[in-house]
Amino acid sequence: MNQPFQLKSIYDQIRANQRIDAEQALLLWKNASWLELGELAQQRRASMIGDDWASYTMFRIVNYTNVCNVDCSFCSFKRQPGEARAYVMDRAQVLEKTAEVQKMGADQIFLQGGVHPDLPLDYYLDLLRAIKENFGFQIRGFSPVELREMVKVSGLSMAEVVKELKAAGLDSVPGAGAEILTDRMRDVLSPKKCSATEWADILAECHHQGLGGSANIVIGSVETEEDVIEHLDLIRQLQDKTGGFSSFIPWTFQPQTKDFTVKKVPHHQYLKLLALCRIFLDNIQNIEVSVMVLGTEIGKLALHMGANDISSPVLEENVLRSFGVADEEQARKLITQADLKVKRRDFDYRCWS
Repeated sequence: MNQPFQLKSIYDQIRANQRIDAEQALLLWKNASWLELGELAQQRRASMIGDDWASYTMFRIVNYTNVCNVDCSFCSFKRQPGEARAYVMDRAQVLEKTAEVQKMGADQIFLQGGVHPDLPLDYYLDLLRAIKENFGFQIRGFSPVELREMVKVSGLSMAEVVKELKAAGLDSVPGAGAEILTDRMRDVLSPKKCSATEWADILAECHHQGLGGSANIVIGSVETEEDVIEHLDLIRQLQDKTGGFSSFIPWTFQPQTKDFTVKKVPHHQYLKLLALCRIFLDNIQNIEVSVMVLGTEIGKLALHMGANDISSPVLEENVLRSFGVADEEQARKLITQADLKVKRRDFDYRCWS
């Protein structure tokens, strides 16, 4: 079968709302036009959730510690224990940051930190209880590798740790630390992090206990086209089993360290990936555009190529440089300028105007 006919056949399948397989997705990623994929993705978005609106949310990322023993090649945020500028926030500092962001209109907190080898489980439980008791905020927190460290330090099982965190106030978990979920790329980017299988197993346990959340992919290093599709396929298979992902976010790497070379991802290639995510991840309702990394103009385009959310204004971000919106007014303005109705949402995608 020649390539144009193969592509047309897949396009027809997509228009009929039929699932495509990983081999077909790879063919699209390698050969399809980004504009054609964008049009198909927008049709899929319309059939799933409509295409006349887009959403944003309001939360603050609290990086409770920058101490980390994982040593990812691309990260400039981490510090070793005892190193200058290493820190661990105490309960009062976290509550102060929560109070600050409440005044800015946020009602959610995202707890994310380095993988600290010496923090006891009670440290995390105390933070969760304090935020809930004092503010009642929704709390998302703790990537799979952070959870794995809690298991190691506490001596409990993963199921027991997740149960304790949920009881203390954790509402959802991010699929952070994914980057590219293939064994080859894990060895390149972050050999001390969870393997692809371990990452999926940890999130499966979270989903099983009612802690849903997000997933993502980060491109722009030495990943191959095959790596990208293998990553997306793992996410879709996990979602088929658990239904725990409410959203998916494609990102691109930013240059942070001299030891990590970032490959420039052209804007049209990012938009092509985002469109492919909408099409291939047919069991995840919401696709977020990474406005913080890609900027507002690409964000507006993405909202007409399959995305339905711009995530959050950057109220605080210590790991990446932001090119996104800084407050709620700017978030609403971006969506309005894209000629769409504006909805605000929470971490669970409960929306209101």
